[in-house]
Amino acid sequence: MAEVEAALPVAATTETPDVAAESDAGAADAKAPHKLQRQWTFWYDIQSKPKPGAAWGTSLKKGYTFDTVEEFWCLYDQIFRPSKLVGSADFHLFKAGVEPKWEDPECANGGKWTVISSRKANLDTMWLETCMALIGEQFDESQEICGVVSSVRQRQDKLSLWTKTASNEAVQVDIGKKWKEVIDYNDKMVYSFHDDSRSQKPSRGGRYTV
Repeated sequence: MAEVEAALPVAATTETPDVAAESDAGAADAKAPHKLQRQWTFWYDIQSKPKPGAAWGTSLKKGYTFDTVEEFWCLYDQIFRPSKLVGSADFHLFKAGVEPKWEDPECANGGKWTVISSRKANLDTMWLETCMALIGEQFDESQEICGVVSSVRQRQDKLSLWTKTASNEAVQVDIGKKWKEVIDYNDKMVYSFHDDSRSQKPSRGGRYTV
């Protein structure tokens, strides 16, 4: 037994450099930021009584652009949680370079899927699940998605998933079905064109439903 115990330190000393190097590499990998496939930007719109003649979107502000999982969680936990909003306000998560406006070239010919929430807890959950699905590239048609908007209002809240090409019904329906799975939504979901909203003549019942 004494000889075995004496031999152990020799073996350990021989292997220690490689083991230590692997351990250090593993620790470095664990601490390295987890990069996302693309950059995303949080926006916010704290709405108050508009000034006379003010254009729509003047209260819309760019928040933070991020490209790692760690940055997302920090921003979500500290700031961008819908239940923290009071009154009429919106949070947006859009691809970097895309503004959450109908006039943006990426959104101009698009539309949105919308769901209604009567409870802040439900809105928080659906918002988080949608954000994670977007930054995690869980949608097969990810190039068609612009972003998501969480709208907090006194009577009822809503969540809207903005997409790029409203006229492509097959793609929009596929996105809508996937989104229902992501947020575990069982009621009917409606898709509307931005053009309808701009003309203030929304199609009754929406253009598409899933």
